[in-house]
Amino acid sequence: MSVTELSIPTLAALPAAAAQVAPLLAGHSIVVLEGEMGAGKTTFTKALCRALGVADEVSSPTFALVNEYRDGQNRPIYHFDFYRIEDPSEAENIGALEYFDSGYLCLIEWPSRVEALLPPKRLLVTLTVTGPESRLLRLEALTD
Repeated sequence: MSVTELSIPTLAALPAAAAQVAPLLAGHSIVVLEGEMGAGKTTFTKALCRALGVADEVSSPTFALVNEYRDGQNRPIYHFDFYRIEDPSEAENIGALEYFDSGYLCLIEWPSRVEALLPPKRLLVTLTVTGPESRLLRLEALTD
């Protein structure tokens, strides 16, 4: 199990951290983002999408549940926010399993709400608040 930790001194440093993380996504199509409310999951996702060449506006799909972007090679990136999900069946109803099985990058905020639907092989990104603007970003490759 591979673990990488990056110290992020300020929120302005998130794009640099995302640029470091982007190459580490190779071999991972499911990336789950954990962290308390306000830890910077969406801000990090925006920066990561920029690092992957997304030109479109990246925003939280809190009400839509999923947004689709295109990376620099015109491949889809799916961004999920399951904060408002009450039951995993709601995610199933929007076709989450098909997205997860697509082989394309799926960035998933609040994954614990749909844990039963997630494949065992995934990259866990945990953002921990360490100060008013500082964060610890931890990447862990999970296999089961």
